[in-house]
This record gives sequence, structure tokens and C-alpha cells, in this order.
Amino acid sequence: MNVKQFCNKAISIFKAEIVFTISLFIALITSMISPPKLDYINFKVLILLFNLMIVISAFTRLKLLDKIAVEILTKHKSLRMVSLILTFVCFISSMLITNDVALITFVPLTMVIARKAKFNPIKTVIFETLAVNIGSSLTPMGNPQNLYLFSFFNIGILAFFKLTIFFVVIGALWLFMLNRRIPNINLEFNLDKIEIKDKKSVIIYCSLFIFILFSVFNVVDYRIAFIISVLVSSIIEKELFKEVDYFLLLTFVCFFIAIGNLSNMTIIDNFMKRILINNTNVYFSSIFFSQLISNLPCAILLSKFTNSWKELLIGVNIGGMGTIIASLASLISYKFYAKEYDGKKYIIKFTIYNFISLIVFTALFYIFLIV
Repeated sequence: MNVKQFCNKAISIFKAEIVFTISLFIALITSMISPPKLDYINFKVLILLFNLMIVISAFTRLKLLDKIAVEILTKHKSLRMVSLILTFVCFISSMLITNDVALITFVPLTMVIARKAKFNPIKTVIFETLAVNIGSSLTPMGNPQNLYLFSFFNIGILAFFKLTIFFVVIGALWLFMLNRRIPNINLEFNLDKIEIKDKKSVIIYCSLFIFILFSVFNVVDYRIAFIISVLVSSIIEKELFKEVDYFLLLTFVCFFIAIGNLSNMTIIDNFMKRILINNTNVYFSSIFFSQLISNLPCAILLSKFTNSWKELLIGVNIGGMGTIIASLASLISYKFYAKEYDGKKYIIKFTIYNFISLIVFTALFYIFLIV
């Protein structure tokens, strides 16, 4: 590969991985102002993410989740019921396999069903996106910001669930209400039957997944879980290492460095200390900044200046609603939809439904948490 080919390939990667590119740019710029330090990087979060990516890649290859979804869908033909099932499959699965993986897994299935049954899945895809951003809030491994905050503040698992369970229950009711806007018409479609051929690997990776969950909850050392994940995958399926989203891990590294640099700048330090003076300000700041820089970097940034983890945790999860960049997972479903349908129309409807949801949840949990 000559220099020109290398440059062209690098440019194409930077264009495709726009979030990584932005985070790298911010990390480089801030490093020129404030020298970076190695201890800015939270290696525990990175390793936990890597472990989860490995096992979820295995589930995807083994078509385990696809089989569950198809088995359920073949028993129902109503558009409203199909939409409800798809939405809640995303909702429940995101609690365990993260919001972005749930969308990567089930939005393509939604598009296949839509093509076969000849309907526009715009509302279903929007509700699926809302579902993963709400459902993933329940567990520490449901989304990256939860995993980060759970680890950073060393939150007890009971305290964590006590806070998030109410959010998710209200979210489930809200999603059910939204789904009533889907027409109740009958569909005709056929889905290919999915057979799981390698049942032995399914058992092994399900067991590994449980072991990794123990490391998330600090029952076992996350480094031991990392070693076992690498060993198991090296023996059974080396190709899994190619499917890990290394750019997401690098994006985390860049955000850790950028936020570490920013938090050590006097002007940023003074500004954050002025605005994050109480629980109410932490709550509203986390929601507001999530709309501008997305909820993951918002969680990393604000965590450096406050101990109000409850308000920050709920705030960044609510903040995943609203703009399409508020939760980076939302861009995944947009990309899938825009390949086959009108992307502009999707953005408009997505923004309407998400901002209505944002206003409802912001008001409700202000009363629940603050008042």
C-alpha cells in the first residue's frame, strides 16, 4: 500500500467513524492546552466493554437473538402487535446486550419484515430506538454511560436498580401508549426459519456471558473475566476479535483524555463548579449537555465535578431522548432506515416523538427525584 492509498483509506475511515474522529480531534486539541495523563483513562470500563462485545458478537454469529425474535413474530400478524413485539424485544434485549447492539440486531429484522409485508416501518423503528434508550437504562451494562457511572461512583447494585427500575417501568408504559398510534391492520409475511446449529457454543457463550455479568457487578475480577473471554474466543472462534468495535473503545479513550484535559483547565473547572452547585442543576445540566455532545461524553464530563450520581445517572439516560445525537445509538437505526426510505421524514418524526418523550420524562422525574 503506497502513501496515497493509505491516506485515502484513512480519510474513508475518519468519514465513516465520525464520532471517533470528533473525539480524537477534541482529545488532540485539548492535549495541546493541558498535557494528558494516563490515569485519565478508565481501563476497567474499556475491558468490561471489550468482554461484552466479544460475547455479543458470538450471540450474533450464532443467531440466538434472531431465532427468539422470529419464533415470536411468526405467531402474530397484526401490524400493531408486530410493532409492539419488536419494540419490546429491543426494550428487553437492550438491558443485557446494550442499546446499540439491540438496534444492530433487530432493526434489520424490522426492515426485512417491512419489505415482505409492504409497509413503511418509520414509527416502529423510532419506537425501537426509544425502547433501547429507555430499556438499556435498567442495567449497568445496558449502555456505555451506565457502565461508566456504575464503575466511576462504585454504585451498589441494589441502589442502582432501585433508581432505574422506576424509570424503566414508566418507560414501558409510555412505549405501550405510543404503540397505540400504529394502525391495527393485518399483515402477510414469511420469515426464514432460523436453526441454531452449534448448540455447544451457545451454552459456552451463555455461561461466559453470565461470568462477565459477575465481573460487571464486582463479584469476580474483571481482569479474570477478560483473560477467560480471550482464551475461550481464541479456542472456539478467533474471528470474533475482528467483530469487536475497536473504534468505540478508541472513542472512549479519546473522550477520557479530552474530558480529563478539560476538567483540569481552570476556566472549565470554574464554570462547572458554578453551575453544578446542587442536585437540580446536575439533573438539568446532564439532560441539556446530552443534547449537544451526547449522553456518554456528558456523563464522563459531569462526573468529574459532582457526587450527585442519582441525578446524573437519570439525567443522562433521559438525555438520550431529544436530538438524534443525544444517544449515539439513535444514529444506528437512522442509518438502517435511511438506506431504504426518506431520511428527512424520519428525522422530523424522530425529533417530534423524542422531544415529547424528553419533556414528559424530564418533568416526571424532576418531581420524583428533586421535589
